[in-house]
Amino acid sequence: MKERVLIVDDDPTQGDLLRMLVAQLDCVAECHTSAESALDALARAPFDAVLTDLEMDPIDGVELCGRVAATRPDLPVILVTAVGSMASAVAAMRAGAYDFLAKPVELNALGLALRRAFEHRRLREEVKLLREAPAEGVAAGGMVGDSDAIRRVRDLIGRVGPSDASVLIQGETGTGKELVARAVHAASPRRDRRFLAINCAAVPAGLLESELFGHARGAFTDAKAARDGLFVTASGGTLFLDEIGEMPIEMQAKLLRALQERVVRPVGGEADVPFDVRLVAATHRDLDRDIAEGRFREDLYYRVNVVKVPVPPLRDRGNDVLALAGHFLRTACSRAGRDLLELTPGVASLLLSYEWPGNVRELENCIERAVALARFSHLSAEDLPEKIQRQGPRSRGSAEMEAATPEEVLPLEEVERRYILRALRVLHGNRSRAAALLRLDRRTLYRRLEKYGVTSGDEPSQSAPAART
Repeated sequence: MKERVLIVDDDPTQGDLLRMLVAQLDCVAECHTSAESALDALARAPFDAVLTDLEMDPIDGVELCGRVAATRPDLPVILVTAVGSMASAVAAMRAGAYDFLAKPVELNALGLALRRAFEHRRLREEVKLLREAPAEGVAAGGMVGDSDAIRRVRDLIGRVGPSDASVLIQGETGTGKELVARAVHAASPRRDRRFLAINCAAVPAGLLESELFGHARGAFTDAKAARDGLFVTASGGTLFLDEIGEMPIEMQAKLLRALQERVVRPVGGEADVPFDVRLVAATHRDLDRDIAEGRFREDLYYRVNVVKVPVPPLRDRGNDVLALAGHFLRTACSRAGRDLLELTPGVASLLLSYEWPGNVRELENCIERAVALARFSHLSAEDLPEKIQRQGPRSRGSAEMEAATPEEVLPLEEVERRYILRALRVLHGNRSRAAALLRLDRRTLYRRLEKYGVTSGDEPSQSAPAART
């Protein structure tokens, strides 16, 4: 479905020109020659952005911005002006304008502005849905998200769960392999019995056999009593062997025998003990390569890998990042005894842009950290780790440079002026925080403000409406 743009200009010729440019961008345009008729149109039909002239009578573009912001805060407004005064730009942003363009409007610049505006609106809608989503939005098995990648995992769990086949879960560290294992258990007839887990990489090689198979009294120092291992303790339920690829090769042979014979021999014991468990294993390693290099037994591989469930990395799960962030935000705020913090579109954009090498575990840590550091009723960029801020969305200037022709490239001073103005707008006029965000000391920022003619009366004040980043 094509995006709809509401154009407002009291000069019909200029309005038609903008309409033709918008049509070239494959959007639907509706033109109005007054703010009053435009507001009526907004009440009757849905739009994705407003493109309005600044100089109009009796209601100018700044006032129109304020009215749109009051009734449709989700709708981005782009102002078009031939007036280059800083005061006009600041007034427009203070009134709630998302962006502004200078006349004559060029197609590339308009395209960039509209794409950013549409993305901004989409993010606002997604964040709104996240805030309103009930806690039961977590899917069966505890897996959050609705991407195609995670749907395939759920579908595979639904098919393999009711069987008793061994399952191998493969995925990068932090992707939630144990959560998948628990979902397999929850989908099985063994769901009412025990689910026990052990990380093979976390147990010393000398103790792993005892943990899995148990030991007889006196089998080793401190073995003052016999103890069942996990295979027997979990009997009737599911045993999860996490990071099975880290198991020593000697232990792999003993595990293979246990799986083949369905019995274990406790350390120091003389008799085999039968067990009845469903085995689920997981690894972040490439076991095919480990087999070729002699680090993993091929016969054991076929025993544990009856059905493989690949778990996608977070970077391949699209907007699941926001669904997970909303889930972790609710959990972290509840634990901290805080009211639910708002996940703003600006922060959402940063979260979507980051690659998440640590996957879901890193995202959970990031949100917990942000909740602990948050000073306002919403999360801000400064609450996120610096590497996420650094590797966030490409800067506005870089996007413009990529799409611009040589004639459209702005002078460096103009780019800097716009960055400073936007920083002040986003931070509600807080110069100290703006200096920190721009990585300038305060004196340098003050000199730049003076250079560009920004006075305390021009810049957005801290009482200004919340910025729309």
